[in-house]
Amino acid sequence: MGKTAKLIVDGRTYELPIVVGREGEMALDISRLHKDTGLITLDPGYGNTGSCESSISYMNGDEGILRYRGIPIEQLAEHSTFVETAYLLINGDLPTAEELNEFSLMLNNHSLIHEEMRNFFEHFPRGAHPMNILASMVNAMRALYPEIPEESEKEDIDKTLARLLSKLRTMAAMSYRISQGQKVVYPSYLFSYCANFLNMMFDTPVRPYMIDEDFVRALNLFWVLHADHEQNCSTSAVRLVGSAQVNLYAAISAGISALWGPLHGGANQAVVEMFQVIHESGGDPAPFVARAKDKKDPFLLMGFGHSVYKNYDPRGRIMKKMCDKLLQKKNINDPLLDIAKKLEEVALKDSFFIDNRLYPNVDFYSGILLRTIGIPLNMFTVMFAIGRLPGWISQWKESREDPKGKLHRPRQVYLGHDKRDYVPVNERKKGNK
Repeated sequence: MGKTAKLIVDGRTYELPIVVGREGEMALDISRLHKDTGLITLDPGYGNTGSCESSISYMNGDEGILRYRGIPIEQLAEHSTFVETAYLLINGDLPTAEELNEFSLMLNNHSLIHEEMRNFFEHFPRGAHPMNILASMVNAMRALYPEIPEESEKEDIDKTLARLLSKLRTMAAMSYRISQGQKVVYPSYLFSYCANFLNMMFDTPVRPYMIDEDFVRALNLFWVLHADHEQNCSTSAVRLVGSAQVNLYAAISAGISALWGPLHGGANQAVVEMFQVIHESGGDPAPFVARAKDKKDPFLLMGFGHSVYKNYDPRGRIMKKMCDKLLQKKNINDPLLDIAKKLEEVALKDSFFIDNRLYPNVDFYSGILLRTIGIPLNMFTVMFAIGRLPGWISQWKESREDPKGKLHRPRQVYLGHDKRDYVPVNERKKGNK
């Protein structure tokens, strides 16, 4: 018999099984708690609640560790491409040369989008945010493949994931081009996954886009670092919506919507906007640091700290190194990067940041990298969504294949009115609620 914990309620003792993970992490199994005791647990934000058992990614916030399918993120960042990393996450192992070639060909074959979708794009209001468009268009994709019976949902997962991985990138570039009033550029079999995206974004008839391999490597790195991150907000949204056995497109659309907010996927955009404010204020971050340290001031320095990492975000270290290398090689002087370096220097020396374990996270440098590549600010969160897509797909797939999987249905602690009677409208008095 495995380890158990004891819970004593009104003098009665209950034993709760302890589940031990691969890395020695332990969790109390409370799946029978309500049935056995009538109690539920209360955990706002689910910060202490494990929603599933997973074999996809592992992170240790105290030690600054992140691994995909057991492989350290540092090794993948150095050696892997985004397409290879996507295969790893979705299938569980790195592909052979033959498998990688077949996977790449499949992505290329599914890269075009249905021409009817252009009508959808062109009828969105000009001011629509790209994330709004992307979430809507992914949901709409399902309607364009009516050959698969809705009620069975026994889709060919390889075909479906290829559609999403390829077409999400194409749709993102298309939405940007249309928003700029420019002609749409179609994907080409001549380019790799990342190079194709850059070409679709920036090629024009009067100024052909020259593929820069440094930018391609940087984009590969950005997407590899964002490919999965355990049960974060958007991934949890994908699993929760998917638990109702909806189709993959609807679940991914939910993930995109969850990613949109400034506390999750929008953080890299918020960091760059903060750098811009500091730059326009003279470039000295000291007054902003002072505000962040003032408990009476609601101002926050974006890009510092993490809900799980209490050490330096390993992705942040890798991203910083790429930023330095890229800007130096391209001889680019970015005043926002100078501000970032000043802020990082303060954070690593100031006792306020050290004591509160507020280290620079991946968002701190990822915005600088995207700026260097040429990605516009309102596309930053879209870039995050493309990168996180393999993780969402693998999490959805794992959840659907879990024999212990069930509909996600959290409980609550009710704090409203006691029972009260209905009052006819002519007898109600204002203020008497």
